[in-house]
Amino acid sequence: MDNGFSALPWPECQGQAFIEQWKELGRTSVSPNPFNEDWFILSGLRAFDPEGRVRLATLVSGGRLVGLLPILAARTYHGRPLPHLAGWQHANSFCGEPLIRVGFEHEFWTALLAWADAQSGLSTFLHLGGCPAASPALATLNSVCARTNRAPSIVHREERAVLHHGPSPEAHLVAAASKKRRKDWARRRRRLEEEGELQFGCRDDAEGLESWIDEFLRLERAGWKGDEGSALASDHRTEAMFRASLTGAAGAGRLQRLAFHLDGRPVVMLANFLAPPHAFSFKTAYDEDLARFSPGVLLQLENLALLDRDDIALTDSCAAPDHPMIDHIWRDRREIVKVSIPIGGRLRRIAGSILTGIEGRRLEKRP
Repeated sequence: MDNGFSALPWPECQGQAFIEQWKELGRTSVSPNPFNEDWFILSGLRAFDPEGRVRLATLVSGGRLVGLLPILAARTYHGRPLPHLAGWQHANSFCGEPLIRVGFEHEFWTALLAWADAQSGLSTFLHLGGCPAASPALATLNSVCARTNRAPSIVHREERAVLHHGPSPEAHLVAAASKKRRKDWARRRRRLEEEGELQFGCRDDAEGLESWIDEFLRLERAGWKGDEGSALASDHRTEAMFRASLTGAAGAGRLQRLAFHLDGRPVVMLANFLAPPHAFSFKTAYDEDLARFSPGVLLQLENLALLDRDDIALTDSCAAPDHPMIDHIWRDRREIVKVSIPIGGRLRRIAGSILTGIEGRRLEKRP
């Protein structure tokens, strides 16, 4: 691999040597992000960008891949005709932070912004979504922006439920839920057990994965998401992405599957991505005919076992803010932000600063 920065269309970045370097980068990134690892990104790109509009912005140093971010030249912003560059994510990607090898943070951001300046065209800013506010990579980006006379604007903030390693699952639950609520959950589990033979399963391998995926997709489509057309299996592209992502995650040793079965049929299922020191609860589905037993809660109580793992410091729920079920159990939070950075020549950067600054100030005024 040639040293330096490049941004090639993703179909040109699928050679075996490059993929192996990408896998290694995923394991050594300053902040883990499975949603930018090869098995996840490529499954999404094959499903949603067959024409190859997305580019992989990469930095190579000493023959090693040390930074990577999928990037797109977008024509619209929030439905308005406003050209800009953006870190690429699809609707089922829950972290947009780039993969950067430890020690190359300044070099990567400097090279990316220099490239964005030169290739901006009509774009006036670079937009990055799904970034943990406290990440070291984002702190370095702010430093590089200050050095290059840019004023990045945080244009969106949200609090996402997480679990921090420390307390045992039992201690966490006592702190998170009242005694009355815990007794109610125990009662619901007993009632569910009275319905038949209830079995809990947790696997970190690929055995039976294809049939597990089939069950998950059927379970999700049988509920309200299927009725609204938002289930993964409602669109052949999201179904293909999900199947390929879970298969790739299992092959990379990143997949954990949890499920309750009642008399052999699935009650509730959960797919986690494990990227130590972080984990991410990617997708869950449950049998809505058994909603009175709170199967989603019962499986999340089993999921608290992640707190016992010394290699997992933080688990991200990947849930929307104020989730009615998750918030009762996941008591910790981390801030996720979207950031816009002015790019281009001097005049274009001024325009970008005005546009992103207006949006940032609107955010600050919201209650």
